[in-house]
Amino acid sequence: MSQLVGVLAASLILGAIARRSGRFPEQTALVLNAYVLNVALPALVLRSVHRLTLVPELLVAAVTPWFVFGGAWLFFRTLGPRLGFTPQTVAALVLTGGLSNTAFVGLPLIEGLMGREGLQVAVVIDQLGSFLALGTVATLFAARAAAKDARPRTLLKKVLGFPPFIALVIAFLLHPWAWPAWVDVVLGRLGDLLTPLALFSVGFQLRFSQVKGRVRALVLGLGYKLALAPLAIALLLLLVPGMSRLTFDVSVLQAAMAPMVTGAILAADHGLDPELSALMVGLGIPLSFATVPCALWLLH
Repeated sequence: MSQLVGVLAASLILGAIARRSGRFPEQTALVLNAYVLNVALPALVLRSVHRLTLVPELLVAAVTPWFVFGGAWLFFRTLGPRLGFTPQTVAALVLTGGLSNTAFVGLPLIEGLMGREGLQVAVVIDQLGSFLALGTVATLFAARAAAKDARPRTLLKKVLGFPPFIALVIAFLLHPWAWPAWVDVVLGRLGDLLTPLALFSVGFQLRFSQVKGRVRALVLGLGYKLALAPLAIALLLLLVPGMSRLTFDVSVLQAAMAPMVTGAILAADHGLDPELSALMVGLGIPLSFATVPCALWLLH
């Protein structure tokens, strides 16, 4: 757990220091975002989904991230305009509040709080839920929110050409076959760069001086992500008969995780209020280290 906190904190802080140092060009975040979305994330998707063991009884848990994203779309699209938020701000809230950091924050936290027996459930939620939602509906939403040309053909072309989506399709097609060990090692090395580079990019874009002017958006976004989303998932899963306590708890905790870093990168890459997206991640991750254990305590 301490290693996780160290990597996350160091990456964010170094990104902020890099911006203030003046030694990095203003386009640094754009370059890192492009690398994350076009190289590191596809590599991670290929490796993770190809190695995934499908467990039918956990498919209900895997659906929960889709409900979190759908709930975010409904929640922010309803309240955002009434609070005077721009369409770009609403879209940024949907992408950051609707996608949970179920991998780099979620998996270590679940292991620390629930033990290794909770990891199987957490991995399925991450890969069949969060990864799939990111590569499909979230990508389509971002493209539509940012596109001047919103014709279905244009949007579909953008989604189908999105490298993580291509990697997702390839991973499922190759799932029945094993590939050489060196391929797995290469993909692992490339995928390992995602978290530090993505958080470095977020740190580079962080402007804590802007928090004062974005309080309403941050309270709404983080309130949904860290509190309302897990509450809604808990109430929803109570309606599912025969679900084990472990699956229930892990599903709720994964819904309570901080905003997904890649969701913020996706928003920034499409020009959807990148400042707010960075603040959602920069504040959401440290807050989640307190709110997720509280959620577990409330469940018991």
